[in-house]
Amino acid sequence: MRREKALEILHEMTKGESLLRHARAVEIVMRALAKARGEDEDRWGAAGLLHDADYEAWPEEHPNRIVARLRELGEEEIAHAISAHYTKWGVPYESELDRALIAADELTGFIVACCLVRPEGVATLKPKSVKKKFKDKSFAAKVERAEVLRALEIFGVDFGEHVAFVIEALKPHAEELKIGPR
Repeated sequence: MRREKALEILHEMTKGESLLRHARAVEIVMRALAKARGEDEDRWGAAGLLHDADYEAWPEEHPNRIVARLRELGEEEIAHAISAHYTKWGVPYESELDRALIAADELTGFIVACCLVRPEGVATLKPKSVKKKFKDKSFAAKVERAEVLRALEIFGVDFGEHVAFVIEALKPHAEELKIGPR
C-alpha cells in the first residue's frame, strides 16, 4: 500500500488532531522498525498509520471497519496486523508485522505522553525516565501496562532497549509531533 492511499483512508475516517498525531507517531516507529529489520517500510508504515483509523468514528466496532476496508483493497497482511494489535482480541500473531505493530502502538503513545510533561520533550528523554513513569500507575492511567509488557514479549524485545529505539525514532520528528522543547 502506498503511503498516499493510507493517508487518504486515515483522513476519511479520523478527524481529531490527537489521534492523527498518534497515527503518525506509530507510523514513524513502524517505519524505523521495518528499516532496522529489512522489511517493507511502506507496508509497515501503513499499518502504523491505519491501526486506529476507525476508532474515533466507530469505537464500538474498532478495528472491524478499517480491517474490512483493507481487505476490500487486497491488503490482507496489513488488515491482519491491525486485527491483532490488542492481545485481548485473541487474534494470532502470524508475522513480524503483527508482532511489531502490537509492540509499537501502546508504548509509542506512552512515550509521547512522557515527552509532553517534560520541558525538553523527547530531546533529553531517557529509557530510565520512561521506566519510572511506567511504574507510576496514575501517569497515563489509560495505558494498560500489562498489555505493553505482553506486546514486548510477543515481539521478543527488551523493555529498555525498545524504549530507547522508539525514542530515537521519534526524535527527528519532535516538531511535527509536538514533542519537542517548549
